[in-house]
Amino acid sequence: MPVIIKPATITDADVVLDFELQNRAYFEQWVHSRTDAFYDPAKVRASLQAAETEREQDKSYQYLIWTTASGIGQAQLIGRINLTNIVRPHYNKAALGYRMAQHATGKGQASEAVKLIVQEAFGALQLWRIEALVRPSNMGSAKVLEKNGFTVFGRSRRSVELHGEWHDLLHFERHAE
Repeated sequence: MPVIIKPATITDADVVLDFELQNRAYFEQWVHSRTDAFYDPAKVRASLQAAETEREQDKSYQYLIWTTASGIGQAQLIGRINLTNIVRPHYNKAALGYRMAQHATGKGQASEAVKLIVQEAFGALQLWRIEALVRPSNMGSAKVLEKNGFTVFGRSRRSVELHGEWHDLLHFERHAE
C-alpha cells in the first residue's frame, strides 16, 4: 500500500495516542520504555504542540506516516518519522528516526516513508547530511536504510543500555548528491 508523510500537528493527538498505546509493547522491544505520563492525552497534545514550535524554529521535523487501509477507505496512521537535532549552518545535517506499527512491518512501507523523508530533507529542507543509528540486531531497519542509499560509516561498541544489556550501534549516513 502506498504511504504519505505529513507533519505531525496537535489535531492528530487522539490518533497519535491510540497509535502509541496499541504499539507500546512492540516499541519497547527496541527503545527505552516510556513512563505512563507519556501516554496522558494532555502530554501528547503538548508534545505535538512542541513539535510544531520546533518545526517553526528549524530545530526538528516530525511527520506521521499514513496509508489507506484496504477496505476502510480512510487514511490509517502506521508510523512516525522524524528529522531531529538539526545543525545549521555549515553542517546542514539531521538525525533520522522512525518507528512503524507492528502490523505495518515487512511490507515495504518503512522504506517508502524513508524515501519520502529523504526527498523532503534534501529538497525543501535543504539539508546536506542525514545520520541514523541502528542496533545490529535490528536488521529490518538496517535494510530500510541501505535500500534508501544510506551507508555504514562506523560502529560504536556497547554504547547504549537497553533492558539491562549493553548494545552496539551502527552509524549510517547519506548525503545529498
